[in-house]
Amino acid sequence: MWSLGFPGSGLGSTNRPQNFASGKSWATEAKRDQDSSADITHERTREEGEAQHYAPLPSASSYQYRYSNPAASSPRPLSNKEFNFPRKVIVMDSETIAEQIPLLEGETDNYDGVTVTMKDPMDAQVFTDSLKASLSHWKEQGKKGIWIKLPLNCANLVEAAVSEGFRYHHAEPDYLMLVTWISQTPDTIPANASHIVGIGALVFNNTTGEVLVVQERTGYFKDKNVWKLPTGVVDEGEDICTAVAREVKEETGITADFVEVLAFRQSQKAFLNQKTDLFFLCFLTPRSYEITEQTSEILDAKWMPIKEYVDQAWNKKNEMFKFMANICQKKCEEEYLGFSAVETKTTSGKKSFIYCNADHADHLVAMRDQAASSSSSSTSTFQ
Repeated sequence: MWSLGFPGSGLGSTNRPQNFASGKSWATEAKRDQDSSADITHERTREEGEAQHYAPLPSASSYQYRYSNPAASSPRPLSNKEFNFPRKVIVMDSETIAEQIPLLEGETDNYDGVTVTMKDPMDAQVFTDSLKASLSHWKEQGKKGIWIKLPLNCANLVEAAVSEGFRYHHAEPDYLMLVTWISQTPDTIPANASHIVGIGALVFNNTTGEVLVVQERTGYFKDKNVWKLPTGVVDEGEDICTAVAREVKEETGITADFVEVLAFRQSQKAFLNQKTDLFFLCFLTPRSYEITEQTSEILDAKWMPIKEYVDQAWNKKNEMFKFMANICQKKCEEEYLGFSAVETKTTSGKKSFIYCNADHADHLVAMRDQAASSSSSSTSTFQ
């Protein structure tokens, strides 16, 4: 039986009432007299063995949690925390808990975890009481990782969550995600996202042999007199092939089609001196040629002969840029196959892309078209 006790009360101490020895236990349902500040309680008995659970009442400010077994010589402490609750002993079954303290609603995942997404503002004490009851409930269910997503309008609940063992996991402009591990098994909560994804665009005009280049108004290349390829960062939920075309359009006004990934590089601690940067160099073909610079970020933009771009002093003295420029020149002047995007779907039905060798990408698409055609033919025959 779960009980809330206080030192010297009988429950939660070695001086147990005679009821325990006889196999009976006292259970009290706490009620608050609306006309008086005093606590009014009434008592009833429960037979030993009936399911009992504990949960703090919203009106109580502190408690002492103990497990009382009628056959044991003394109660076993449930928690390292000791709570005093003057003059009252509260024992509640699961039905009473549901009436007194609503559990937090959460969505379970495939890893025995629960994610609680708070939406509406809540009093911190009410939240604390529900959180304590919910954590107890989830422990009984064998849950492991518990996530709480707090939007800006619930920022007052951060301290309450942290006090119950939650830690920061990550933050976005409109929410903070906290997590805790409540299982006795090793903590396997994954780390926050460790990478950012950047893209660079080699937009090649095959008719003139020129590539699209820009000079940046801000950032690392400001005032360095370097002509570089349009670059940017892939947005959340955005595919590489989509992002690179978007960046070209934003920075230069040029509409271009993604063809393939030529190469990619990995750089450690590149963002905030902590995150890893994955940079994908992509090849695109233009559908328009008139340039309109993005004045907030781009100082100038133009079409430049590929050899002139490659031979810049900056590219010659910086090895990584030299290698990238060499790949660009190889693609523009000779035979070079990169990774083309093959659209597919995940097991859950979400759109995804596989990037593979360009000629094999054509083979994969042909395989899919053939399978679709065969399926269609079979259906027609059956009908």
